[in-house]
Amino acid sequence: MVHVRRSFTVPRPLPAVIDYLADFTHAVDWDPGTQECARKDGVGIPTEGTTWHNVSEFRGRRTELEYRLDHRGEDRLTFVGTNDTATTTDDITLRPTPEGTEITYDANIQFHGLARLADPFLRGEFERLGDEITHTMPEAIESAVPRT
Repeated sequence: MVHVRRSFTVPRPLPAVIDYLADFTHAVDWDPGTQECARKDGVGIPTEGTTWHNVSEFRGRRTELEYRLDHRGEDRLTFVGTNDTATTTDDITLRPTPEGTEITYDANIQFHGLARLADPFLRGEFERLGDEITHTMPEAIESAVPRT
């Protein structure tokens, strides 16, 4: 299993940040690998059980995952993405600060079958993506979410 964790602060209020991040279609703006992300069911505010179809590019290859909002709390979101090769759990924890909102992004990627053999070789690539998210996620939030 690959685990990547990053923390950073955005100058935006927690309620607005969590509302923005709860809509996983916004992953196209903040996740460096996501090329497309479409909600599969319903409209309106995403609640636990809402699903998305995500198309990402990883190491030059296209991969598709089905994501589900597993948990939505006042200060935490958990998305679980699955396909035949892997299960990924993105846990996003938010904490109010005087400057805005501290975000801790935890990604756990569990490979299945023969893909598990690649785990040690892919760790560095996921660490690089984690580093990128410390720039892309704050930029997307600051662009989309008002200060007040």
